[in-house]
Amino acid sequence: MKKRLLTGALLALLSGTAAVAQEWMRVHQKAFDTPWTLPVMVDSVEEMRVTDAQKVLRAEMHDGFAVPLAISSVDSIDFEQVLEAEEKNKYQVFQLFVYTQDGRGVHSKEEYVPCYVGINGADSYSSRWQRAGIRGRGNSTWDWYDKKPYRIKFEKKQKVLGMDKAKSWVLLANYRDLTDMMNTYAFELGRMMGMPYTNHTRYVELLMDGEYLGVYQLTEQVQQGENRVAVSDDRGILISLDVDDGPRGGSASERSFWTSGYRMPAVVKYPEEENLTPQRRDSIRNVFAELETAIMWQDYTWASQLLDMESLARYLIIQEMVYNVEIDAPRSVFIHKDGDGKWVMGPLWDFDAGYDFDWSDMYHGHGYFDNYKETVMGSNPVRRNGNYPDMPRFFTDLFGTQEFVELYKQTWRQYADSIVSRPWQEVERYAEGLRQGAMDRESQRWPVAKANFRKDLLQMRWWLQSRAQFLGNLIENIPVPGSH
Repeated sequence: MKKRLLTGALLALLSGTAAVAQEWMRVHQKAFDTPWTLPVMVDSVEEMRVTDAQKVLRAEMHDGFAVPLAISSVDSIDFEQVLEAEEKNKYQVFQLFVYTQDGRGVHSKEEYVPCYVGINGADSYSSRWQRAGIRGRGNSTWDWYDKKPYRIKFEKKQKVLGMDKAKSWVLLANYRDLTDMMNTYAFELGRMMGMPYTNHTRYVELLMDGEYLGVYQLTEQVQQGENRVAVSDDRGILISLDVDDGPRGGSASERSFWTSGYRMPAVVKYPEEENLTPQRRDSIRNVFAELETAIMWQDYTWASQLLDMESLARYLIIQEMVYNVEIDAPRSVFIHKDGDGKWVMGPLWDFDAGYDFDWSDMYHGHGYFDNYKETVMGSNPVRRNGNYPDMPRFFTDLFGTQEFVELYKQTWRQYADSIVSRPWQEVERYAEGLRQGAMDRESQRWPVAKANFRKDLLQMRWWLQSRAQFLGNLIENIPVPGSH
């Protein structure tokens, strides 16, 4: 049974001695011209305190952590027992609250700040109110832009907005991407094409310490785990080919190395650092070197015994489809292996550097979708005759084999007719949720010249449709070795 209190009645109740045992308290407030509902887990109203001098309502947690709420922003509060909700609408925009200890905020990528996280499931999912830590994340997205991305780590595994249980979650700011859909389209395309462990999307509006920070994409952290990259605990491997996190980057550590064959910067994501001995790192490097050698020799039979070739073909098609130039560096290229099994490409990650981003104004600009005919690998990938002739040959040498070129073409034909339309159906559903006021508030909070959500989405769809037609002709004409 729900009991709703207006602010005046609440203050009267708190000034008395009554204590009514409850499970959930929902605080209805207004911030940034929109109503917010904060779900707070309390055992009794005695856990609520009013600081008269500051006119602040404080939710006192069991661990001494206090969440302050300005009374002037609180419209009403209700108490009710909230049961687990079943999924109804994943496409709506949810409300996410973060209260850092002592209101200190987040200023570092290294240090987790203690916090409480509240998630309003809006009757589509179960709400959450849990102790966690929060820190910054990302490289250029953290260093260059005022709107920062974050990583949240709960004290115990949580199922969040219908996504499977885990401790770590990511809030992508997508500041550079005015459509907010570049990662979402790539994720949905990867899911359609059967790429393993592809991330999911939930859009949230973030209120941190009472400050509105805008629209964020909430998604899984790429990591080993039962509900993430589910390679085994004892023999699983997850590495990232990444110029920023690898040995050339500022975060070089005992986890990183240069690969033996193509000299690509790599970092071991699993085993985790505390369980990664130098001997284990060198063993991973040697196992990967065998794959590099097979590819370098263009020995398709040998390479296909070591690498899931279908995953490579699909991975490269996705990268080329969205013109993701990060593969050139490389950055955010994940590959995993379980025990004696094959290497498998993925999970997919980080696509806001694609879609023909205008790098001439990379620190401030938001320009995309200019030329749909530019390519990463070119019309003859083994020769790397695209816009990035220095990209690692690890991704292109197999185009010197008849078997892989035929597999690549066959894979494109399999998905060509739906490569835009099916993922775009999901994009539109998410976009419709964002159109219900969230993107208007986002543009008020982070004004960007010429930002127009509807127009940018139309331009993105036109670019993808034009690119799919262009790539269809290009891929069909990639030379097949030994066919002449």
